[in-house]
Amino acid sequence: MKITISTVDEVMVLSVKGSIDSQTAPEFQTAILAQIETDNNLILDLRENEFISSAGLRVLLIVYRSSKITSGKLVLVGASEEIREVMHNTGCSKFFTFADILEEGIKIIK
Repeated sequence: MKITISTVDEVMVLSVKGSIDSQTAPEFQTAILAQIETDNNLILDLRENEFISSAGLRVLLIVYRSSKITSGKLVLVGASEEIREVMHNTGCSKFFTFADILEEGIKIIK
């Protein structure tokens, strides 16, 4: 897994390439929670994410709760149909805002 952090149109974007599984979830959690402490509005770019395990879903729920505590917004951009289906089947999708493209995610944040 590779994590890239950038700012696009004054919005923090955390891009994930690869899989978020039991091996990479701790690194993912550390990186994303550090960004939420800096800016409570965050786009999680999943366009190059291949897989999210239950450990990854757990991290996303932790991040969701953290962003809600600070009245922040979290938008998942580019999640594949497979990932959306897993999130829907586990009941996780109701907690998240999804966008297909980055520009749409930025509009939601602003």
